[in-house]
Amino acid sequence: MKPERYLPADIVCFGEVLMRLTAPVGSLLAQADTLGVRIGGAEANVAVALAALEWRSAVASVVPSGPLGRRARTFLRGAGVDTTRIADGPGRLGLYFLTQGASLRASDVTYDRAGSAFATTDWRAVDWDTVLYGARWLHVSGITPALGPEMADATLTAMRAARARGIRISFDANYRARLWESWDSDPRAILRELVAHADLFFANHRDMTLLLDAPFSGDGPERRREAAQAAFAAFPNLRWIASTARVIAHVDCHWITARLDTPSDSWQTRDVEVAGIVDRIGAGDAFAAGVLHGLMGNDDEDGREALAIEYGLALTCLKHSLTGDAALFDQHDIDSFLAGGLDVRR
Repeated sequence: MKPERYLPADIVCFGEVLMRLTAPVGSLLAQADTLGVRIGGAEANVAVALAALEWRSAVASVVPSGPLGRRARTFLRGAGVDTTRIADGPGRLGLYFLTQGASLRASDVTYDRAGSAFATTDWRAVDWDTVLYGARWLHVSGITPALGPEMADATLTAMRAARARGIRISFDANYRARLWESWDSDPRAILRELVAHADLFFANHRDMTLLLDAPFSGDGPERRREAAQAAFAAFPNLRWIASTARVIAHVDCHWITARLDTPSDSWQTRDVEVAGIVDRIGAGDAFAAGVLHGLMGNDDEDGREALAIEYGLALTCLKHSLTGDAALFDQHDIDSFLAGGLDVRR
């Protein structure tokens, strides 16, 4: 039966919507007289990027009633995201504070999200049949289970519900040590159970080392392939593993390459110099959206993996040019990047 309230979605992204407060460039948080305000959150960033690429994306979450919750909804709706699966709840909006890096000083994130409306919701009462109505994909990340045991259970329940309904699942490892260390957690055991349900896993060799309790190196394609093959052996439901490698020359200049593995093959992109970085935050979510864009748009077609990893590379590189957490680029922007067009468009 079609739920009265929800429209079908190509992808439902389940996670917390956050407000980001950013110190001015060249200032530490302790010095800041003003803070820039943005709406973000890993799963919401993926939904926004896919909406810009004309996918029907929806966010499943909880925000507080009141002006901050309204601001979050307004931003997502303005970006083309379906917000009907976002409920109001008691509590607060999760925050994080960003001190932007400069010169030889790295960026730094401070979380302030304990007791948020999202984290304190009783997700056991959620009807996942309704939330996942009409969905082709479910996207979740390792940030949500890192918030506490109840959120780990909620993430697992959502993934089980999606798999039972034949909905494909993408899972971004997004390991956040500061969140896991804030409670008596066992990230290896929890993440292993979650990854077992995923079709697409966004993870690098460090994530494989954590999950499989075995040392893997990111040095060279052969070692990255070794880590991917170990994951495919451990998690039979996996069809794809996608990752990026980043070499940091300095805060404003990185070299990025992207990779996609299947059990039988792999694709690796060229290295791209990303210089003059405006904002790195959300680049991983942009990468995830680009890969999903390629896979969803070319379902079961030959060559889709090669296209998907190029889309992921394009979107993650482009995101570094844009302030805020989410990539807001369309297919024309991706095509122009891949064609190498940097001249003014007239």
